[in-house]
Amino acid sequence: MESQIEAKFWTSIDNKRVRCGLCNHFCLISDGKTGICGVRINRGGKLFTLVYGNIIAEHTDPIEKKPFFHFLPGSLAYSIATAGCNFSCIFCQNYSISRVDEKREILLFGKESSPDEIVNIALKNHCLSISYTYTEPTIFFEFAFDTAKKAKEKGLRNNFVTNGYMSKEALEAIAPYLDAANIDLKGDDAFYRKLCGAKREPVIENIRLMRDLGVWVEVTTLIVPEYNDSEQQIRETAKIIKDIDIAIPWHISRFYPHYKMSSHYPTPQKTIQMAREIGYQQGLRYVYTGNIPGDEGEHTYCYSCKKLLIHRYGFSILENKIRDGKCPFCGTVIDGVF
Repeated sequence: MESQIEAKFWTSIDNKRVRCGLCNHFCLISDGKTGICGVRINRGGKLFTLVYGNIIAEHTDPIEKKPFFHFLPGSLAYSIATAGCNFSCIFCQNYSISRVDEKREILLFGKESSPDEIVNIALKNHCLSISYTYTEPTIFFEFAFDTAKKAKEKGLRNNFVTNGYMSKEALEAIAPYLDAANIDLKGDDAFYRKLCGAKREPVIENIRLMRDLGVWVEVTTLIVPEYNDSEQQIRETAKIIKDIDIAIPWHISRFYPHYKMSSHYPTPQKTIQMAREIGYQQGLRYVYTGNIPGDEGEHTYCYSCKKLLIHRYGFSILENKIRDGKCPFCGTVIDGVF
């Protein structure tokens, strides 16, 4: 199914060309062509989305899977995605649904849905939020926006799991309906250009803007051996987060071979643990390790008295001692949405 819904955030240029303003690529698109994401097409000088209501993946997930550790911990999120992405990461774990070629055959496998239907399924499955995830939610902005508005009306929260590359205009439009975002901060600018086909600075700017707009933010960095695993690179990433807000939780995830990097090797656990130590050395309050079930870096500790507050294993919470958003031992307010 291909959508016939006109896209948001575009301007006419000349000779039926349009400039897409949805993300920081700002693609110039000729008639009959799509932008980098593959799912926004110029038809006769107007830009249309090909994926409105075309759900390629949906599931009820624990919120910790996103990962969110300070946003409604222990709750369920109804997770949805359409095909497409505005990045070209060569290590993508969801490449089978994120990559859209010129034939756009993958769009035929989507399931037709509506904002009302998504919200009703989320409520039926006792979810507290809807998560726009798996691929990049920015590229199905029109559907995410309409669904988020409906969700708010029904008392549900909304969260993005995103590469953070949306334009300022798009972010400011969705912010009143967006409660939380987990943003990938992948590495230095060379990492972005070489492995993802993008630039780092717009991501940093959007992390800062989300915090200013009142969106709860958590950040994830996938540590890829030989590409962003040096002490200097890790320290720089931690400092960027700290300079924005020391209360932003930082998730440091272990890389496993995927897609065009399937012959690479997993991140050594000692590298992940070193990165966690660097995060704390830089002054961050909450630093977590990911893709290492059973590691102590899965737990939440009070940054003041250092007592264990949330005991996790994988995506499961075994014990949560936080009460009314505070540490029960010393009364310190724990940052997040509890």
